[in-house]
Amino acid sequence: MTRMLFREDAYLRDADARVIAHTPEGGVVLDATVFYPTGGGQPGDSGVLEWDGIRMPIATTLKAQDDQIALVPAEPQPLPGIGTYVTQSLDWDRRHRHMRVHTALHLLSVVVPFGVTGGSISANHGRLDFDMPESLENREAIEATLNAYVMEDAQVSEDWITAAELDENPGLIRTMAVKPPRGTGRVRLVRIGDVGDPIDLQPCGGTHVARTGEIGQLRLGRIEKKGRMNRRVYIHLDN
Repeated sequence: MTRMLFREDAYLRDADARVIAHTPEGGVVLDATVFYPTGGGQPGDSGVLEWDGIRMPIATTLKAQDDQIALVPAEPQPLPGIGTYVTQSLDWDRRHRHMRVHTALHLLSVVVPFGVTGGSISANHGRLDFDMPESLENREAIEATLNAYVMEDAQVSEDWITAAELDENPGLIRTMAVKPPRGTGRVRLVRIGDVGDPIDLQPCGGTHVARTGEIGQLRLGRIEKKGRMNRRVYIHLDN
């Protein structure tokens, strides 16, 4: 099992670790990593591994078997041997933009109060698919409300509940297509705002900024019809 350092501190950019396995596809598995693996609509992290004067660019990061996380080299080259100590460094600008967009999508799910059927994140924009029959009527009001939440500079924090507690509170689950991560018997909740009166509270395994003010100005993008009961809504970072 890979220790998920990104879960302990989403702002950790570099860390030392030891190689514990290779995947059949040529990925490198570490005993602990700051690299987030592709999942929940958020892309896997990229960056660099270094050891013994060797530098290996990492193109992406994926989940592997047995709760391991595999760092995928950008180009074929000899992998560090099992037991080798390496230094891992994130492409921080890309990761931080993912964190900003991911947190902004949580706000979008509040402002557009329909079930979420899908979503994706990039370094410049994100989108959510909503289970709603009609398109949004007041784009300007939605964009203004999103940016008001950003300007509020609300704290983003986390809590943990048991899987049983989540089952007793199904209203916490906004996503209809993606199941909350339950593997350890505990479920991570991401909260935006005060504990007693949060703006948003929902299960999520991704990385987020510490305060909404870090997101920056948001712009509402296209709204597409993807089916009789499905609308896709895009938001963009302005910088």
